[in-house]
Amino acid sequence: MQLDRLGMPGNMKSVALEAEKATIRFHDLPGHGPPLILIHGLGCASSCDYPAVAADPALSGRNMLLIDLLGSGFSDRPTEFRYSVELHARTIVKLVHRLGIESLDFFGHSMGGAIAIVAASLMRDRVRHIILAEPNIEPGGGIFSRRIAAMSEADYVDHGHDDLVRLSRSEGNEIWAASLSVSAPYAMHRAATSLVLGSDPTWCHQLDILEVSKTAIYGRASLPDARADKLKGLGVDIEVVEDAGHLMACDNPSGLARAISAALS
Repeated sequence: MQLDRLGMPGNMKSVALEAEKATIRFHDLPGHGPPLILIHGLGCASSCDYPAVAADPALSGRNMLLIDLLGSGFSDRPTEFRYSVELHARTIVKLVHRLGIESLDFFGHSMGGAIAIVAASLMRDRVRHIILAEPNIEPGGGIFSRRIAAMSEADYVDHGHDDLVRLSRSEGNEIWAASLSVSAPYAMHRAATSLVLGSDPTWCHQLDILEVSKTAIYGRASLPDARADKLKGLGVDIEVVEDAGHLMACDNPSGLARAISAALS
């Protein structure tokens, strides 16, 4: 049996974060090469989104960490944590340091793309590739983050979160609705507000000055997209997943796995 870096078979692991007074959890899948760290988007969870992607022949056998961000999935939901993109990125950096990882690749979807950019900016000497699936790169957020941030935190926690879960289910977004339903409402509101506010310098600028291999992945149904055009203009390689939209890990996990593999080659 192949063992991971902590001496245990690949399964869910946990690391306690002292400053955050919380534990972050992740699937540690042993394999070859530097670990590919996968970071999910708003209301999602890597433990839900990426097992099928990781198991696909295009990626099987590769060392991967499927991280549930604080507030989501199996990770803790500390009430005092601000859940901003920057603070999420810093928890990823702490995890990397605790695990003693010297070289790595990042994959980040949507909000996870912005988090991956910030984390890579904080660990420039360790990152080889950064792969971003329809990432947030500018202030303003997306459809759901704007909807969430438009409410007060109190109103969103009181009824907005449950309303959004019901709406998503009614529109056929069952998997995202399920992940959202087990996410902490205050965490979703604070993260959405961070996405809408953006950063200075922008995540796009931070990405532009990173001296690493860069790839952006888009679902065919999401194109054309001005952000994809902007990234291409900055020299970022573009991969397209057929038969998929924004939630490409659900729409076409095999296609996403092949796109990630191409980005890593």
